[in-house]
Amino acid sequence: MKLSQVKNILKTVEAVNFNLPDGTTVPEHFHVTEVGLITKTFIDCGGTVRKENVINFQLWDANDFEHRLKPQKLLNIIELSEKILGIEDFQIEVEYQAQTIGKYDLGFNGNDFVLLNKQTACLAQDQCGIPTEKPKVRLSEMNNEPSCCTPGGSCC
Repeated sequence: MKLSQVKNILKTVEAVNFNLPDGTTVPEHFHVTEVGLITKTFIDCGGTVRKENVINFQLWDANDFEHRLKPQKLLNIIELSEKILGIEDFQIEVEYQAQTIGKYDLGFNGNDFVLLNKQTACLAQDQCGIPTEKPKVRLSEMNNEPSCCTPGGSCC
């Protein structure tokens, strides 16, 4: 989800809620402790230099159970971040503490924001020799040459 989509959603909802991939909800007293721009420059396994920009929201819950982040407050934080950090309309990545810091993509189910599990992938599959799909083999067309590993063969 891009930043512009988050901002549009925040203008229409009454509460800011986040659901985790396992169906549980981030406690409603969470804080957004960071809104940041993360730039990653890297070389993929095929030797191509790549640059990725994402906007990072860090969610954190503390023991201040009366805290509730309102949509307009989050919009204000986002707008300040855009102004000060020069943030553009990039994809959102959300960090949230579980057993370790989890990084999630962001979705919306019509009522709540949804943290979506991220996946790794090879960005240079054409360079790695990974087939795009599993080759189809007809068993009837396989070579029927006798194997040396038959009774009386000399392979063992």
